[in-house]
Amino acid sequence: MALFDESYKALQDRLHKKDLSVTELVNEAYENIKKTDGSVHAFLTLNEEAARQQAQALDAERGHSQATLFGLPIGIKDNIVTKGLKTTAASQLLANFEPLHHATVVERIQAQQGIVIGKLNMDEFAMGSSNENSSFYTTRNPWDLERVPGGSSGGSAAAVAAGMVPFSLGSDTGGSIRQPAAFCGVVGMKPTYGRVSRFGLIAFASSLDQIGPLTTTVENNAHLLQAISGVDAYDSTSADVAVPDFTKALTGEVKGLRIAVPKEYLGEGVSAGVKAAVKKAIAQLEALGASVEEVSLPHSKYAVATYYLLASSEASANLARFDGVRYGVRKEADNLIDMYKKTRSEGFGDEVKRRIMLGTFALSSGYYDAYYKKAQKVRTLIKRDFEKVFENFDVVIGPTTPTTAFKIGEKIDDPLTMYANDILTIPVNLAGVPAISVPCGLAEGLPVGLQIIGKPFDEATVYRTAHAYEQAANLKLAPSLEGVNA
Repeated sequence: MALFDESYKALQDRLHKKDLSVTELVNEAYENIKKTDGSVHAFLTLNEEAARQQAQALDAERGHSQATLFGLPIGIKDNIVTKGLKTTAASQLLANFEPLHHATVVERIQAQQGIVIGKLNMDEFAMGSSNENSSFYTTRNPWDLERVPGGSSGGSAAAVAAGMVPFSLGSDTGGSIRQPAAFCGVVGMKPTYGRVSRFGLIAFASSLDQIGPLTTTVENNAHLLQAISGVDAYDSTSADVAVPDFTKALTGEVKGLRIAVPKEYLGEGVSAGVKAAVKKAIAQLEALGASVEEVSLPHSKYAVATYYLLASSEASANLARFDGVRYGVRKEADNLIDMYKKTRSEGFGDEVKRRIMLGTFALSSGYYDAYYKKAQKVRTLIKRDFEKVFENFDVVIGPTTPTTAFKIGEKIDDPLTMYANDILTIPVNLAGVPAISVPCGLAEGLPVGLQIIGKPFDEATVYRTAHAYEQAANLKLAPSLEGVNA
């Protein structure tokens, strides 16, 4: 894993000076997968033959290419479509699905000469907070194989934490990049809604979903987001907003930065160890010259209920397309209606069915105004809370998760407790603003995430804050990988 411990700049310099070959980097990725993924279970499908062929082709270009991601190995969450490479969304319903095109983010990675190593495990259709809802197997946390890596992008976070790849892509609907990043001790960014194209992302909740990067460092994260950002003609929700050079914000300087700390984010339910690590991180930023003040986001207490009504409603509409007719698995029956029923009954897992039923109920005649419409109104209030705070502050800071990673099986039979685990990340998606999780220490030997929330399309300030903290704290957290073997 030594190669992947090197910085983005060091790897690029070595590649262009021909001290290192792309083939060696790709070999490193597959060797590390071979050594560790038998225990961690982060990958669902590998792209080995095509990746090695691409590496050989790129080795001939070393010293000439100026591509941002030249030769760098990247894992892709399995709800982001890849042409000719199986994309299942971790569901039996799509177990044999091979897309006919790439997602826009994959096209952009290839345009910048990054190398897709394989597809990463996740909660089925991105519905979950622990990766236990994958229909194939549960990904395990490299810090402790008896604990969850978080979800739904658990495979994306675990693969980076375990050193299988230095970069990965995940998707974030209610915290699904940031929460696993916190649990696995890596950096995870949920960009502003519209910053990154969703074309080719298998939809869960279209007004909330956003693709983003998971990496070992803030610098690496900024480079990957740079490569995949920008307006896309194939996605009408992508924003025609200029993409700045995020790396120029990585100055290490936060003097004069105004930080808001919501009292609701450090209140009841946040464990003592998480609270202590986050408060220490905030004090570190204050010592660097930032000003810190407590604020209130009063409607955040309604975020979980609002989110699960809206996300489930959108899911019930989006997942209607999976009927066994056009793509995916089909269960044979005597007539069309029975075929639909059988396909969906056997193809969807319990959590997916639960959310479809909740969403269909919320959208049904007689309940639409009482549930869905009211949730949309509360969403507006949550968004306004952030707007009001951002009138006087540059960033909002708090914990990413209330606790560290919990044990596998500990919460799977209690959906409401599992849903509450995303209480600190969900408001960000409802408001559509950017947020990053960066490691800020350990509690009981497990990583703690610091969440930094920014103004819409101001990822640069979020990166600036996260990088300044990362450099000052100099934590160098990594799992021991004891007991991890093939």
